[in-house]
Amino acid sequence: LACSRLLVFWQILLFIPLCLIFSAELECDAFSKEKTLHRFLRNVNSQVLVVQPDLNMAAFEDVTDQEMKSGSGMNFCMHCYKTTTPSAGMPVAFSVRVEDKSYYMCCEEEHGKMIVRFREGEVPKDIPGESNIIFFKKTFTSYSSKAFKFEYSLERGMFLAFEEEDSLRKLILKKLPREDEVDETTKITLTSHNERYNL
Repeated sequence: LACSRLLVFWQILLFIPLCLIFSAELECDAFSKEKTLHRFLRNVNSQVLVVQPDLNMAAFEDVTDQEMKSGSGMNFCMHCYKTTTPSAGMPVAFSVRVEDKSYYMCCEEEHGKMIVRFREGEVPKDIPGESNIIFFKKTFTSYSSKAFKFEYSLERGMFLAFEEEDSLRKLILKKLPREDEVDETTKITLTSHNERYNL
């Protein structure tokens, strides 16, 4: 009887650490929305990111103060999430209203290439696992605390950036060979309604 009790005791001890490890792994992949900020996204040239869902396009453009006041397609909601792995950066998701519809930013594979898309819908409050809408917000450089870069959560070294195409600076995902590489096309500043520049 004593031996059987001892055997059960050791089985319980062996089982508990496995449960704890499994729970911790689940928790690391979960995101819970903490707050939402309203921001304009600007590139290194101070151009504002504008989304045009009907053209399936987002690009950094020169816009007037009057256009910014309307905010359509350019006044982003940056949804900040809690995480158990803060070293990766703050997890964020982006959404924007165009006329009376809401669109969220996501990344999708198309013809073997990862691209940025805007899909109609709302950003969820809780994300139980990995998601193609999450980006990790990181400071651009250690000496430029007001500028940021956004790393795609599902592929390390892949950042939001822009590339010039037909006189447009289109929003893309760009692979950097090193995370500490200073690439001006990945530099994004966040400005609110009452500030024109934040460089």
